[in-house]
Order: sequence, then C-alpha cells, then structure tokens
Amino acid sequence: MPSLPEPIAALIAALMRLPGIGRRSAERIALHLVQADAAQSKELAEAVTRARELIHFCSTCGALTERSPCVLCEDPRREASVLCVVERAVDVLSIEKSDAYRGRFHVLGGRISPLDGVEPEDLRIAQLERRLKAEPIQEIILALGTDVEGDATSSYLARRLARPGLNITRIAHGLPVGSGLEYADQLTLTRALEGRRELKE
Repeated sequence: MPSLPEPIAALIAALMRLPGIGRRSAERIALHLVQADAAQSKELAEAVTRARELIHFCSTCGALTERSPCVLCEDPRREASVLCVVERAVDVLSIEKSDAYRGRFHVLGGRISPLDGVEPEDLRIAQLERRLKAEPIQEIILALGTDVEGDATSSYLARRLARPGLNITRIAHGLPVGSGLEYADQLTLTRALEGRRELKE
C-alpha cells in the first residue's frame, strides 16, 4: 500500500491527539477534509481558530465562556448559597444538561494526583476559599470522579474547607439507570448500598 503524502499523515497525527479519535477515524476525517470543497475545509479551520481565540475560562468559576464573568455567574436566578465543585470546565456542561441543579459552580482545574505531579497548590482551591469569604455560600457539593484521585481530592477539600455554617456534601454514587446488578462491580455496589435512602410514598 502506497504511503500517504506527508501533509495528510501530519493531519492524521494531529486528529489522533483529539479525545475519542483513533487512527481509523482520524484517517477518515483527514481524507474527507482534503477531498472536500475548499470552502468547507476553510470554514472548519476558521471555526476552530475563532473558538480557540474567543473562548477562555471564567475568572470567577473557571467555566468556559466568551465573556468574564460568565452567564452562569451573573445569572441572578441561580442560588448563590450553593456551590458545585467540579474537576474540569466540561463537567459544568454535563451538570447543566441534567437540568437538575440551579446553583453556582467552581472548577478546580483537575484533582490531586501526586504520581502525576498535581498537588493542592496546582488547583483552584485558594480561589475557592476566597469565594467562601466573599459569597453567601452555605453548601458545597463535591462533584468529583469516583476513582482514587477523586476520592482523595474530595476528602482533602472536606477537611480544608470545613467551617461553621458550611455544609459539605458529595454527589451520590451507585448503579446507573437501566443497569442490572450483574453488571455492577463490587465498589459500585458498595457505594450504592452506603448511599441508600428511605422510600417515601
């Protein structure tokens, strides 16, 4: 099989660095782009460049935004007393899609992971503490991952942020909707049992 021209190979390599894109998908996308109408490829390139130039992190919460503070921080209808702490800016989008939360957000920018060289001072914890002093926050909801690093970060934050009048909670973990017990691992089942609650009529 003849080798691909260098520009296509370079494009494939660049596409493979995107999340969820493997070699075959990268090849299909690259070959489509080089054979597509020039205007289509140019439009895509300009959209990527424009988004990268205009989108940044909110100075208050850390969410992705075009202006700072972001619309979530400036919305007076959101509950200022409840703050949901997440790892990444994209996690804000996931929670917003659920349409089940009406408070404000704070993005940590990662989680504590000494093996990867991420210490507490590398995260936006100091900014979170400043917000606790400046805003009428009564509850912090920790919405971090359920792996070892997520658990360690949640425990660290619970200790560091503890103060009178502040309720620190963590989102529930358990069985996904529509799944049977036979597909659940031991840790998931343990957390589901520990997080059980009373059924009310």
